[in-house]
Order: sequence, then structure tokens, then C-alpha cells
Amino acid sequence: MMDIKTEENRSVEKKRVLIFIVCYNAEGTIETVLDRIPQAVWENENYQSESLIIDDQSFDKTFYKAHNYSELHPDRHITVLYNPRNQGYGGNQKVGYCYALRQGFDAVVLLHGDGQYAPEYLDQMIRPIINNEADAVFGSRMINRVDALKGRMPLYKWVGNQILTSVQNRIIKSQLSEFHSGYRAYSIKTLSEIPFECNSNYFDFDTDIIIQLVDTKKRIKEIPIPTFYGNEICRVNGIRYAIRIIKSCVESRLNKLGLYYQPKFDYHQDSNAHYQGKFGYLSSQQFALDSVKANSTVIDIGCGPGFMAEKLKDKNVKTVSIDLQIQPQARENSFKCIETDVEKYDFKDDFGKVDYLLVLDIVEHLKSLEQFLKVIRRRFSKDSPTIIITTGNIAFLPVRLGLFLGSFNYGKRGILDMDHARLFTFYSLVKTLEINGYEVIKKQGIPAPFPLAVGRGKFAGFLLWINKILILISKTLFSYQIAVVAKPLPTLEHLLDDAHKAKDEKIQEIAKLGDKT
Repeated sequence: MMDIKTEENRSVEKKRVLIFIVCYNAEGTIETVLDRIPQAVWENENYQSESLIIDDQSFDKTFYKAHNYSELHPDRHITVLYNPRNQGYGGNQKVGYCYALRQGFDAVVLLHGDGQYAPEYLDQMIRPIINNEADAVFGSRMINRVDALKGRMPLYKWVGNQILTSVQNRIIKSQLSEFHSGYRAYSIKTLSEIPFECNSNYFDFDTDIIIQLVDTKKRIKEIPIPTFYGNEICRVNGIRYAIRIIKSCVESRLNKLGLYYQPKFDYHQDSNAHYQGKFGYLSSQQFALDSVKANSTVIDIGCGPGFMAEKLKDKNVKTVSIDLQIQPQARENSFKCIETDVEKYDFKDDFGKVDYLLVLDIVEHLKSLEQFLKVIRRRFSKDSPTIIITTGNIAFLPVRLGLFLGSFNYGKRGILDMDHARLFTFYSLVKTLEINGYEVIKKQGIPAPFPLAVGRGKFAGFLLWINKILILISKTLFSYQIAVVAKPLPTLEHLLDDAHKAKDEKIQEIAKLGDKT
């Protein structure tokens, strides 16, 4: 994500708008496109317009014609640049948006140098942005679908456009009339808040940026525009384009699930921002919540944002929250909070009788799980609390398939979180617990958190149901996460203490029998 830079002499009265024209071999149309920009856009009481033309290494005279036009119209503030290496449709946009950010514009409108999109609609594209009615404005040819055919859109493109848009809407949960228009306007603030620089350099750049806008809940406004197909050369391979845009949509949802990582769909700088509560369906958090009895005492080790403490409070549970940094939500809902590095903490504080220890999705972050288990067992084995541990299952089928295909894709969340120091299967986690003095009482497979990826609803419920059935067939292959319930076995010190205590009790019994005789 890029920072906005402002100029010293920036006008506070008028918003600054950049009309950004992408060009490739457009010598026959670029001058006409510039002529068609209404004078009311160049001279407007509400905003100040400038134009940027970037020639993406054309083989014809596009640059020279655009440059000559700018020389002949100095009052229109036209800047013409030339890419020494072809950047592609998406790459050229990145360069232009970088320019808009650096120069401190308020809005940018994307226009094509081949005349496919009507410059006469520029004002309608700009106004919702500068009036703060939208974060992005798309010119849509499919609001009035029949008009697209009248504008000579080929029938196969007309049908394909609608099919692909329908599929994309379904995957990313949007309601756009068209994904494939290149007539776009963006708020510069919005561009600064999404990682557009990571997007494709190909024509699927436009889909990538829509996904980013939808995922970050930006306001998108569509306006109807006319369709024009002239003699311009289509440079899009339809099959390749369709595959790439569907792939991007699917990858964005897999990114939400934590099954795949793409930096272009990573919007959070805060280390805790990508964590969300997973309650109301079978998940690691819901499993732990259901396992804890009301009116008990719980230590939540690695409590994170505090989702669990909030839910446990409803069960009248006394929660001790432990983490390196205690978040406000955890502090508000906890009986006691301890800020510490759990790997260096000795757990010698007085907690009273502890019923449960929650170790949810943190064992994979520990450098030495064995040492952690040793400290926990030494401190709590006398109380014999129930320990609930959850972690990602590295044997999950999609991860195995990725490895088979040569991919081991770390990300910001999920099984292959970039912060993970350890990876576990059911067998390796259970074995680690057993050899470190724990009795494993229960093992359960947890399905993937589909509601986080596709939203709560029937489709997510159906996917969860399928995943549960598959887990019954094979926990090892189809569990996204591992949930284990265990108890610490008594240490030798505790056994020795118990032997001394039992001896004293036996002597007292003998004394009582002697008194009776």
C-alpha cells in the first residue's frame, strides 16, 4: 500500500482530478480522444483537471502525437510519459496510479486511448468521488444490456461478460452489473489503502482491484455508459483472461481461509487485525467454548484479541488471560490479565483451583513446545485441569496437494502462517503430548472456517457439512485443524508428595483403629 504525498501549493478550494489515459499503438485515436474531453471538465468550478498519458512502448507514433497535442494545448495541463519497457495493461495502470499518489491528486479517472470509452462521461465519473458519494465509480455497459449489443459488442463477448460477471459476483459476494469495463474512477485515498501494486500486470488487474475494493468494503457506484466497438484491435486472449480472473477470485477466498497467501489480498498491517471470532459453527474456538463448563476457572494462554474471554463471561467463567500484549476486549472480560511471553513465564502466580487451560492456536508459534508442556505439567498436574489444545493440521489434503505440486505457500494466517515455528499432524501432536507426560482423552478434527471465506449462510453451511463428512472418513486428510483434550499426568514430585500424604493418612487410620480397640 502506498502513501499519499501532497504538494506545498495544493489548492484547498478545488479537488484535483487526474484523467489518466493508457495507450498502446493508439496513434489513430489518441488526438480524437483528447478532443472529445468536454471543456466543462477542463474548466470546472468544483474540481481542477489534469491529464496524464502513458504510452506503453507503442510501435507506432502514439507518443509523438500525444506529445504534440500537449504542446499545442498548454492550457490543458497534459503530461505525456513513455514506458521504456512494456508494462502490460495492468502494469501501466500501476505506474499511473503511483503518479497520482505522488502528485497529491484527490481522484483519478482511467480512460483508454483507443476511444472505446466515451470521454463525454468523464464528469459523471468524477462527481461521485469528489462529492464523497463513492470510493470508486465504474462505467457499466451492462446496466442496459441491450444497448451493449447496439454498440456493436460482439455477441460472444456480450454473453461471456455476463456469465463471468455472474460467477465472480457469486464467488466474492458482490452485486456488480459488470466486472469487465475499463472505465474506472478511484478516490486517491482508496488507492492508498489497497495493495494495488501487487496486482497482475495483465488485463485481470481490473478484477484484482475490484476484489480489493469489495474485501475492504469500499463504496462502489456504477453508472451506465454507451458501448462502442470500432476498428480497435482486441489484445485480450479471452480464454486466458477468463481463467485468470476466476483464479484471482478463488485465490482471494482461499486467502481468507488461510489456505493460500497472496499479498495483493493482504490488507492488514496490524498483527491481530486478521484474527476473527469463529463462533456459531464447528471451529477451534467453538469446540473450546463448548468444552468448558459454566462457573469454572479458565486460563486462556495466548488469548489474542479476547474473543474467548468475552464468550466465557456469558457462562460465568473466571478467565485469566495471558498474552504478550493484552488487548482491551480481553482486559474488559477477564478476571485477571497477565502480560508476558508465555515461553518465559513460570505460571507461579496464584490462580486458585484451575479447571481448564486453553491453548488455542499457539503451540505452532512456540519455539519449544516440549519445554512449555514441561512447565505446565510441573505447575498444574496436582490440579489435573483439562487442557484443550488446537492447532493447524499440516496433513490437510489441500496442503498435501500443494506440496505435491511443489508449493509450500506461507501466509499471514492459516496452517502455513508465516509466524509458525512448528507444524503438526494428529500423530505428531499426540505423540509430543504423550512423551511429555500427558494423557490424551479426545482427538477431534475441525473443518475449515468456510463462514469466514464465503460468509455465513447456506453455502457455508453446506461446505461445513461436506467437510464434516470427509473428516469422518479420514481425520488426517480432511481436518483443517486438530483439537485435542488432554490432562497432565502427575510428576514424580507430585507422586512423592502424594505418597507422603497417603502415608500420613494411613497412620491416622491405624491410630483411630488403635483407639477403638
